[in-house]
Amino acid sequence: MTGTVQSATDAWQRYVPSPEAPWDLRRVVHLHRRASLGASRGEIERDLKSGPETAVTRLLEGKSSPPGAPAPEDFERTAAVLGEAATASSDTGRLKAWWFYRFLFTPDPLGERLTLMWHNHFATSVQKVGDTALMRRQNDTMRKHARKPFGEMLAAMMRDPALLVWLDAPANRKGHPNENLARELMELFSLGIGHYTEDDVKETARALTGWTVIDGEFREVASRHDDGEKTILGQKGRWGGNDVVRILLDQKAAANRLAWRLCDQFMGEGAVSKPEIAALAGGLRAHRLDIGWAVETILRSRAFFADANIRRRVMAPVDFVVDAVRSFELLDPPPSTLVLADWSARLGQDVFNPPNVGGWPGGRTWLSARGLIGRSNFAAALVEGHGVGRDVALDPFALANRYGKGQDCDSAVRFCAETLLGQAGASTERSDRNPSGNRPAAGGAGEGVAAAREAVARLLAAPESQLG
Repeated sequence: MTGTVQSATDAWQRYVPSPEAPWDLRRVVHLHRRASLGASRGEIERDLKSGPETAVTRLLEGKSSPPGAPAPEDFERTAAVLGEAATASSDTGRLKAWWFYRFLFTPDPLGERLTLMWHNHFATSVQKVGDTALMRRQNDTMRKHARKPFGEMLAAMMRDPALLVWLDAPANRKGHPNENLARELMELFSLGIGHYTEDDVKETARALTGWTVIDGEFREVASRHDDGEKTILGQKGRWGGNDVVRILLDQKAAANRLAWRLCDQFMGEGAVSKPEIAALAGGLRAHRLDIGWAVETILRSRAFFADANIRRRVMAPVDFVVDAVRSFELLDPPPSTLVLADWSARLGQDVFNPPNVGGWPGGRTWLSARGLIGRSNFAAALVEGHGVGRDVALDPFALANRYGKGQDCDSAVRFCAETLLGQAGASTERSDRNPSGNRPAAGGAGEGVAAAREAVARLLAAPESQLG
């Protein structure tokens, strides 16, 4: 096998290491930067030794805790306390901090990544919903259904109070249809543009009348429902909301839309072709739109581990921030999750507050001039500690020495580069020099650590570190 996948059928065949595509440090780091939320060197070396089958299985099963993380049962207890405190206080900042706690310490980083993907798919903003409890409930619903058949996810989201408020469902009633929910349901959530007509939107809006929110709960109010005959995507009947979901899921376009969403999440720019996405959609139809099946198929595939997919995706702000913290093992003491959420927002991704119903556009849009300056500032703040709420700065020597790799400044910084990127990059060249080009004074251990820390900040801000 070469780095270029040859056919739509071959793309989703299982990756098997070969001399041309070995299971090496580069591919292990690729797996964690793309499908996890970053990994420590210990996790990377463990997966390098165990091989791709076991490494991917560990992610799929949610058994991948970073060093310094609490035990899974302690994690869930703490997360529940933080979530309940955030909703009780109606403080959106604390709700964001709760999710960043989950990002940092979860034993199931793939599950959190999928939850973030669904947050972008069913994009809902707390600014309009105005209720932290509803937003947290939606987040938990997405996490619960993240790997299940898409029919279960769509049915659950169509009854989600936050989404219904966001898309004006309470205003949609018999005789006065509001098309917001119907339009986004077809355009963004299930079929995509070009697979429905304006008449389908109008008829779907009628079918969804009576689905509303009362006292923070989903309610189906018969008196508000238009029970007349409707024709939706060529099917005629006295349809209601449940019928709409069924009709949409039966459309070929639903599998295509789902395949596109998953490839957009896990594959890099230009890494898969339209025929390859169509082949994945065919598999989804054969497996009842099972999200878990598709995620596993992608993460075990030749296409996922092909050279054409490695470091071909711009890291979103959440990925960039969390990956650095987890990769450099800055969890004891941890940064302030409130501050990390704020950094992510400043870099363009404010969780629980997507810019519109289409979510974050992603890709190269993350790399605006303002965004790149912000990433450089975050890198400096992270390694110094105080800028992220830590009272301890990063010590590259101490980190590398945990694994017997920190004999000097060059080796310590090279270790950090290999952990972050899977290989030493150009940004590690002459990393032990200060800005004037001189080596730290002999015996100046403090200067050496400071120089290494500065080099790691440059590494994190370098172009190659923006790609996952």
